[in-house]
Amino acid sequence: MKYVIGIDLGTSAVKILLVNQNGDVVQEVSKPYPLIQEKTGYSEQDPQAWVDQTVSGLSDLLKDFKGNPEEIKGISFSGQMHGLVLLDENHQVLRNAILWNDTRTTEQCKRIYERVGEKQLLDITKNPVLEGFTLPKLLWVQEHEPELFDKAKVFLLPKDYVRYQLTGKIHMEYSDAAGTLLLDVGKKEWSHDICDVFELDPALCPPLVDSHAEVGTLLPEIAKKPGFSESVRIFAGGADNACGAIGAGILEEGKTLCSIGTSGVVLSYEETGTKDFQGKVHYFNHGSPDAFYTMGVTLAAGYSLTWFKDVFAKKDTLENLLVNVDTTPIGSSGLLFTPYIVGERSPHVDAEIRGSFIGMDSSHQMNHFARAVLEGITFSLNDSVEILRESGKKIDTIISIGGGAKNDTWLQIQADIFNANIVKLESEQGPGMGAAMLAAFGCGWFDSLQDCAKEFLKEEKVYHPIEENVEKYKKLHAIYKDIYPATEILNKRLMDYRN
Repeated sequence: MKYVIGIDLGTSAVKILLVNQNGDVVQEVSKPYPLIQEKTGYSEQDPQAWVDQTVSGLSDLLKDFKGNPEEIKGISFSGQMHGLVLLDENHQVLRNAILWNDTRTTEQCKRIYERVGEKQLLDITKNPVLEGFTLPKLLWVQEHEPELFDKAKVFLLPKDYVRYQLTGKIHMEYSDAAGTLLLDVGKKEWSHDICDVFELDPALCPPLVDSHAEVGTLLPEIAKKPGFSESVRIFAGGADNACGAIGAGILEEGKTLCSIGTSGVVLSYEETGTKDFQGKVHYFNHGSPDAFYTMGVTLAAGYSLTWFKDVFAKKDTLENLLVNVDTTPIGSSGLLFTPYIVGERSPHVDAEIRGSFIGMDSSHQMNHFARAVLEGITFSLNDSVEILRESGKKIDTIISIGGGAKNDTWLQIQADIFNANIVKLESEQGPGMGAAMLAAFGCGWFDSLQDCAKEFLKEEKVYHPIEENVEKYKKLHAIYKDIYPATEILNKRLMDYRN
């Protein structure tokens, strides 16, 4: 039996999957590493911690592996997007990595709009400016740490740095590069226009490759530690959302992903990079060759449910909290919830908006509030689904993964609110599986990622929309959409009273 490894470099841990030729996860290892948050809004990590824990995880994987290490044929990667790793002329790290969830760059975001212009930026990068993206971080270092910035010769994203340490080769692939605001997404090349505006040397941007591209083999000293063959093939990999899409089979028109973790994502396959969403949703290069994906984000999806349980039902389990939501009527007896508890991303890029329960009265019980939270999260995600449909996109099948796929009632709510068939997979491994699939495709086991998905991914159950429920939710969603404009000014006025 042959095997591949998918390495998923997350924000809090690296997850490593050993997958055989049938798509079965044979072993799984997770290794944590800390965040560094020295000031409010700052979020950093030591890149060496990623490398140490990845190598340690690979060693643990081989300790329990019953086969021959020679049977492990390929390794690929998934990783947290947008993070900035700066290297000097000797490819040594100059400072801690600044992560995707770091929000120190508000002034730099304003400067990007002022210097480039919103229209030109969208024409080139397909995305609006957000604090989490890489270009604002580069400009922050350029402005606040100029002596250090002058030493910088190349920047990498997190998984690309780990891959460099394993192979000695520097590359970046398109799906992650698309989240830097420096890539011309449609042309698949670095934008010299944007580099020129901010006096950035284009040489800072590393060579670009496809996600399935073979980029080297393990360095002898790295292979020796865990006990790998030096001939194991290393493939570029993809951004976490791109790999999550691959790992859920979002590889053809009509396929869409709903991923509900701490945040929530609606991600849909696009054959071309030519559509114009006016920055309402993200538009990135896919990990699938010559493809793209659009993506809307709800900042506090699963987090809204966790927050609600921790505040109002701390001693209860999540399962018990949701036990009666199936018998609670649609609309939670006139109670609506907006999940803007940490601000919102899609379709409202608004850091100041906050959540609401609307319509509370003395008849409402815990089950009404719990169902309202589930419905509110799903309404928010449906805002992104509607944007995609308004562009002419057909969305009839949605693969649901994450916390939203663990409750039958919530899966049916998704089917009814999205008015689409909701598919639950037999085994859901997310971005790590997508990385493993890129390695399997790169090794030549399959003619395409689509063929790989047919072998690796199996459906467990499909939830179909119920017409009567669909009509009720359409009316409720119209009311839900009125809450944001009705509370936007109120929340701005309340900002002075927040700690």
